[in-house]
Amino acid sequence: MKEPKIIISGGGTGGHIFPALSIAGELRKRLPGCDILFVGAKGRMEMEKVPAAGYPITGLPVMGFPRKPGILMVKFFIMLFRSMVEARRIIRRFNPDLAIGVGGYASGPILRAAIARKVPALIQEQNSFAGKTNKILGKKVDRICVAYEGMERFFPGEKIILTGNPVRQNLLNPGASREEALAWFGFSPEEEVLLILGGSLGARSLNNAVLKNLNVVRKAPFRVIWQTGSLYYEEMVEKTRENRPGNLRIHRFLDRMEMAYLAADMVISRAGAGTISELCLVGKPAILVPSPNVAEDHQTRNARALQEKDAAILIRDGEIDEKLFPAAVSLMNDKERLAQLSENIRRMALPGATAGIVDEALKLLNV
Repeated sequence: MKEPKIIISGGGTGGHIFPALSIAGELRKRLPGCDILFVGAKGRMEMEKVPAAGYPITGLPVMGFPRKPGILMVKFFIMLFRSMVEARRIIRRFNPDLAIGVGGYASGPILRAAIARKVPALIQEQNSFAGKTNKILGKKVDRICVAYEGMERFFPGEKIILTGNPVRQNLLNPGASREEALAWFGFSPEEEVLLILGGSLGARSLNNAVLKNLNVVRKAPFRVIWQTGSLYYEEMVEKTRENRPGNLRIHRFLDRMEMAYLAADMVISRAGAGTISELCLVGKPAILVPSPNVAEDHQTRNARALQEKDAAILIRDGEIDEKLFPAAVSLMNDKERLAQLSENIRRMALPGATAGIVDEALKLLNV
């Protein structure tokens, strides 16, 4: 039997890219000779991260749907048409045995093109509320791997498999102790740490909340690791140059997330599906601040799924300037509450997600 050819499409943010790379890694482990091609969006971070991980990638000229009517709407439909044409060409030339969509701009055109040529297809739906594209595709793909219960609201029940979201494999086996992680950041073993994550690109409102609360940070009896995201790093460094608290460490991007999670006593984060899956796996107490700038407000729905099980604190984006840091300081000082949140969020972890998704992929490949 010839080695299978597999297309993995999607990206746009680390929340889509890292799960896709985890799936690819598991596929390579089980099928060492398989041929994997990634398809992403031109100009997005997958075009850099995927080749760095050792996989080929090709890009589509696709963009996100504009939030307001205008000239961007015209551009969107032109780019979508071009992407559909290019997606058909990629499917025809690569001739895959399986197409996997992980979400992101490129996922829709590639899966549509694959389905049109009768290629078996699998969707990995990360969120608790499915987006429009996946709802439509869900009627036509062969398998839908989900991370939350109750997804029959959006997809045919017979196609759904509850697997969870893939996470970076080094989070499962970090290969270091908490003391080593603290030392890696230059902290001493007895210090407590608050980790602030704005996602791979960054979060303007979260970063501004830090700027407005520098005096609160300065007085806090713990260290703060602040990941600003690539879009805001230079600006945040400049704006804190004169009055940066000594207990605050600024990072553009955290390449060693396993070290950051090991060091952290608590996390402040957006509520992207990938990040939530990681927080569940590492069992970290969290304050979640859903982004208001995502399709169909799915981050709020993700955060509510945890809030309803007392597994995280939810603070709305419009309230963070006033509420976020008082809540964070109070929670860091309440060890009993931290332990309770940690226990509850860990119960929601699905650590076998990557293996479960690849199990379904292999069934579709008949291997």
